[in-house]
Amino acid sequence: MTLNINERRVILAHIWVAVGALFVGTSFGLMQVYTRAGATQASALFDYYRLLTAHGVLLAIVFTTFFICAIATYATFSTIPRQNRPLGFAWAAWWVMLIGTVMAAVEILAGNASVLYTFYAPLKASPWFYLGATLLVAGSWVVMVDVLVQIQAFKAANPGRKVPLPAFVAAVTFVMWFIATLGVAGEMLLLIPWAFGWVPGVDVHLSRIMFWYFGHPLVYFWIMGAYMVWYTVIPRILKVPVWSDSLTRLAFLLLLLLSLPVGLHHQFMDPGISNTWKLLHTFLTLCVVLPSLMTAFAIFATFEAYAAKQGKRGFAAIVGSLPWENPAFTGSTLAMILFIFGGFGGIVNSSYSLDILVHNTMWVVGHFHITVGGPVALTFLAVSYLMIPALTGRQLMTPRLANAQVIGYFVGMSIMSIGMHVEGLLGAPRRTANLDYGNSIVSASWGSWSILAAIGGTIIFANIILYAFALAGLIGVKAKGETDFAFAEAEDKESSPWWLNRLDLWVAAALVLMIAAYTGPVVQHFTEGTIYLAPGARTW
Repeated sequence: MTLNINERRVILAHIWVAVGALFVGTSFGLMQVYTRAGATQASALFDYYRLLTAHGVLLAIVFTTFFICAIATYATFSTIPRQNRPLGFAWAAWWVMLIGTVMAAVEILAGNASVLYTFYAPLKASPWFYLGATLLVAGSWVVMVDVLVQIQAFKAANPGRKVPLPAFVAAVTFVMWFIATLGVAGEMLLLIPWAFGWVPGVDVHLSRIMFWYFGHPLVYFWIMGAYMVWYTVIPRILKVPVWSDSLTRLAFLLLLLLSLPVGLHHQFMDPGISNTWKLLHTFLTLCVVLPSLMTAFAIFATFEAYAAKQGKRGFAAIVGSLPWENPAFTGSTLAMILFIFGGFGGIVNSSYSLDILVHNTMWVVGHFHITVGGPVALTFLAVSYLMIPALTGRQLMTPRLANAQVIGYFVGMSIMSIGMHVEGLLGAPRRTANLDYGNSIVSASWGSWSILAAIGGTIIFANIILYAFALAGLIGVKAKGETDFAFAEAEDKESSPWWLNRLDLWVAAALVLMIAAYTGPVVQHFTEGTIYLAPGARTW
């Protein structure tokens, strides 16, 4: 279904903000790896912790949220007719998100919010930073409402028919995001009055529980955004149907169910939470491997179906037959490879005996980059080479440059992540501006790996510049007709069981599981712990 000009504009508006956050956030990331490698020293204007906060917020929250809003809106608008309904909701969402982003970014760059990506209390930021982050999240809720309204209209007009797969997975992704962000919304109810000075202190332990209620499901929000591309765009590129409608719906619904009650595995070292609850969250975290394995099976089955059309059989022949000259396909597939290694690291992080060894080291930073910086960001960069031309009515002028860019990004991210992982295994701490520990033998062993991480970061930054050149060539040419970009569906879409189309039942189950997983720790905190309200420490 072809989008009209107004629908294209609102989707492009989300993409341009995401791309802007990508450029600025990556620049700050380059400064960070250079600072830790000892190649440069952050200035007083852009100190390390200010850069770290800006880098984390702009890339992990702003870039990802805006881009997922774009692709989810595209998936919904292109598969469900809007029937001339106005775009007021969509534009209102974008404006609220943009205003919140600007508010938060201004406070960070002014030095008023150097609280790092996690914004843990008792570090205290400007209240306007917290308000800005709240508006960003609230705006994304409006996008969710717009998607759900579209789906409800489809159901009313087509009783008994299943919601188109692209719109369905977009809705599942946003519902998971909404439930997850209830945690950070609750945390803001603690932090904003505290930051304004309306209350004498903040309950640090409770705020940490609320943050990780949101913090780890956030990872799956990113991953589900990438899965939308892998499941429904890659088959379109290969000109084959989605391998299985039922499997695709089930994988997303399992992510909705299992990716939410997992936050306590980030708090293995925190007192005040019994081992029983930590063990439960560990078990549920490991269960998330199930939809990941389903995804791996479905994607390679899609590759095999493509190769079979060409008479190719066997692993080497299948891989060799794939369209590696297409940057959208190449980038997305390389992103899948990074995700495999990110998944291995995730098993380490969710295992108590292993996590206590790596938790506050650079290992976690390497893992973070090979999950959001790898499979998610690379998938989004890759699919933008289809989305932006399709939305602007132009064609990509430099597909070879675009292909080189996604390959170079993959190489840079691999090198940087290896350096960070090894640093962590050697004990190098994270969240520190430098590695100078009195020139000890131990800290000296970190230096070469931090330099390797800086080399990888340089390659990543260079490839972001290549991305800018590819976009500049695209924007600067005259319109050359339509670029094919659409979402695939499965041939068996009408044969899926009814319960795979009942999102409401799965939402109810997810809420019950969340209540079961978090009621105990919260009750334990208020009944067994000593409630202390920390006055906080201003970071500016």
